[in-house]
Amino acid sequence: MDIGNNSKFADGGDGREMGAKRQRVIDQGPSFYGTSPGSSFMYNASPYTYVNQPPPPFPVVRVRGLPFDCTETDVAEFFHGLDIVDILFVHNNGKFSGEAFCVLGYPLQVDFALQRNRQNLGRRYIEVFRSKRQEYYKAIAREVSDARGGSPHRRVPRARSYDEGKDSAEHTGVLRLRGLPFSAGKDDIMEFFKDFVLSEDTIHITMNSEGRPTGEAFVEFPSAEDSKAAMVKDRMTLGSRYIELFPSSPGELDEAVSRGR
Repeated sequence: MDIGNNSKFADGGDGREMGAKRQRVIDQGPSFYGTSPGSSFMYNASPYTYVNQPPPPFPVVRVRGLPFDCTETDVAEFFHGLDIVDILFVHNNGKFSGEAFCVLGYPLQVDFALQRNRQNLGRRYIEVFRSKRQEYYKAIAREVSDARGGSPHRRVPRARSYDEGKDSAEHTGVLRLRGLPFSAGKDDIMEFFKDFVLSEDTIHITMNSEGRPTGEAFVEFPSAEDSKAAMVKDRMTLGSRYIELFPSSPGELDEAVSRGR
């Protein structure tokens, strides 16, 4: 996601780089988080100084009241028109809490995000609050710790009918992925499916009308047998996110790709 390079933060980074940086933190493991996240390489001391004015705050908001079947795409659409760099869903005791943190591209956009407070997403009104970098970091640390420790937070229980629907679906060699970090690239997806033979040409990350990732992708496997075998990765984690897999079809793939053009 490339949306410019003008905004700088006192902690040496900006929200637009957060997605890729969070992935690097995840790779370091939960022990990476010490007493002060600001001491890490994620946000080193800025070479820029601010004369007679305070530095701009880290651009993050906390969202509450989200539907429990909410996706990253739903949240991105709720904040349509703003630069959403990262969305972190918060889980409690293995269940989605209905809360999330949203990192924006610029500090000014926080005020615009707050204007969405008590607007509706579906039938629910959503509350939007100011948040802080430290709160966001702590939420990441909890999610990473759960993922590393094999906590049930990362494998949310599903209804039997939900599983049976996937199991009985016809496989055509195409899978749809949902829940990808917005910073995920084709190489990340290839690593996720490292036990299968894939190439970048067979991976299609879908974009919205503004050319930004939707958090979904389609993967073409060599055969229907391979795509069925790959379903073993359903709800496994890529970074701190669990990824949902769905049997799809070439037609659905073509339609999704054409919508993003």
